[in-house]
Amino acid sequence: MEQPKAILLQAWPYQQDKLNLPVQNLESALPFYETALGFRVVSRTDLPQKSALIVRDDLQIGLAENGGDPTQDGCFFEVDDVSAALAELKARGLTRELSGLSFQQHGDVSWQVFFVVAPDGLCYSYGQRQ
Repeated sequence: MEQPKAILLQAWPYQQDKLNLPVQNLESALPFYETALGFRVVSRTDLPQKSALIVRDDLQIGLAENGGDPTQDGCFFEVDDVSAALAELKARGLTRELSGLSFQQHGDVSWQVFFVVAPDGLCYSYGQRQ
């Protein structure tokens, strides 16, 4: 039986630009996003720097060799089912990169969340409104 897939609804970058997330090496970063996180590449360019636009569901993010520090950036993904998202990533082989589920309060909204750190250093949190 196929694992239910979570749907990514929105992405909010930690810094300024979810379409320009910094990676040191685009070629080595992309397989993680495709294999582990379920994104697919929709476009690539080499100028002004190597970058790729990747998509999952109706959500797009971009990775770029832009000189930024990946350990200081990433995105918060709102998902329709945070438990299914966590189970899906575990089924794709992620273990040590994942945190467990926890609750966080942002303003008047409570979220159930977990975190995943990509090999490139970017950190992503997946959350569902409670």
